[in-house]
Amino acid sequence: MILPTAYLPPRSYLEALMSEGATIEQMESFEKQTFRNRALIRDANGELVRLTVPVGKVEHKQLTRDIQISYQSHWQHQHWITLVSAYQHTPYFMYFADYLRPFYEMEYKWLLDLNDELNATLVSLMKRERPTANSQQPMPRTSDWSRQIWTDKHPWQTEISIVDTLFDEKY
Repeated sequence: MILPTAYLPPRSYLEALMSEGATIEQMESFEKQTFRNRALIRDANGELVRLTVPVGKVEHKQLTRDIQISYQSHWQHQHWITLVSAYQHTPYFMYFADYLRPFYEMEYKWLLDLNDELNATLVSLMKRERPTANSQQPMPRTSDWSRQIWTDKHPWQTEISIVDTLFDEKY
C-alpha cells in the first residue's frame, strides 16, 4: 500500500501505515490544504482545531520530498501549547507528552522528515501497554483505536488526529 505523508494523522492512516508493505510516497506532487501538513484535533472544550505546519513556497507540481518547513512563524510553540491545552487533563497525556515534545522543539528542514519520525513515534506509542491508574502493572494492549475523547458531547470525526485517542483512557 502506498500512502501520502501525513502530519498527526488519523487512526485509520496509522493502521494502514502499520500494514505489511506500506510505504510513503515521496515522488507525488505536493497537494496544498491536505493532511500532509495539517491535523484536526479537539480542544479542551471539544471544538475542532486545525493545526497546520507552514511550508515554504510551493511551486506547481513540486514533489512532496522537496517541501521545506517554514519557521517564519512560531508554529511549533503554537502547536505544542494547543496540544497541552487540549489534552493536559486527559488520563494519558502525562505518559506520552515527553515522546511528542521533541518534535516541537527541534527544527526539521523537510516536511517528510518531520512526518516520518513523528509517525514512527505515534505507531510505537499505539503499540505500548498503558499503565493503570491503581497499580504498577500495565493495562493490556488493545487494537481498538476507534474511541475518541469528547464523543459524549460531540459527534464522531473520522479524520481527527490519533492524539485525540492516544491520550484517552477508554480505548
